[in-house]
Amino acid sequence: MAKKAEEKEPEQDIKEPVEEEKPKVEVSREEEEAKEKLKSWKPKTKIGKLVKEGKIKNIDEIIDKHRILEAEIIDSLVKLKSELLNIGQSKGKFGGGKRRIWRQTQKKTAEGNVPTFACMAVVGDEAGHVGIGLGKAKETLPAKEKALRKAKLNIIKVNRGCGSFDCSCNELHSVPLKVEGKSGSSRIILMPAPQGTGLVIGDECKKILRLTGIKDVYSKTFGQTRTTINLAKACIDALKKTNKIER
Repeated sequence: MAKKAEEKEPEQDIKEPVEEEKPKVEVSREEEEAKEKLKSWKPKTKIGKLVKEGKIKNIDEIIDKHRILEAEIIDSLVKLKSELLNIGQSKGKFGGGKRRIWRQTQKKTAEGNVPTFACMAVVGDEAGHVGIGLGKAKETLPAKEKALRKAKLNIIKVNRGCGSFDCSCNELHSVPLKVEGKSGSSRIILMPAPQGTGLVIGDECKKILRLTGIKDVYSKTFGQTRTTINLAKACIDALKKTNKIER
């Protein structure tokens, strides 16, 4: 008998693996402008040139040893977040206006009243670096830009820790010890707190501590605490003293 011809199995179409498209991350206009500024940045200082060349990659190498004169140095080394403090007050009956970020003053001249606007900004990376800056100008937007630039140039390193007796963790969620800061008549004391306590402090100082990376703290304030500028400076003065720990 003739052998039956072997039936050939139908060839299966081999599909090549299709690469999944990664979701596109939306970049805001401000971030795009910041990247373009960094690309077109021409450093003038020696430290700026080293950062531009990529020889300095960590901000801790220069923050305590050198004076930073270019805000682009901070932008290229640290990813910062920013907030504005309520240092002014809008007009209201009997001084009852709402707090706002602009503080307006006027100067009497022969030509009339000349207004000036002040703004206070806070920048930080939520990992132990924070800075504040006060900017003044005849318009609001230039005052904001000045405040942000000064805040970047005034950035400091803060030692975080867990100094509370009620907490036995080794995480960096509070201040390592009791510290005190002062500016003008405003005085503030920061004390370690266990995890879950939160920030037991005024709203404006909360913004500073959040951007520093501190999540739990107790506090006491003395003096003219409604003067936000002095209170913010006192808070920064207290955070500076965390670097004076003897080990």
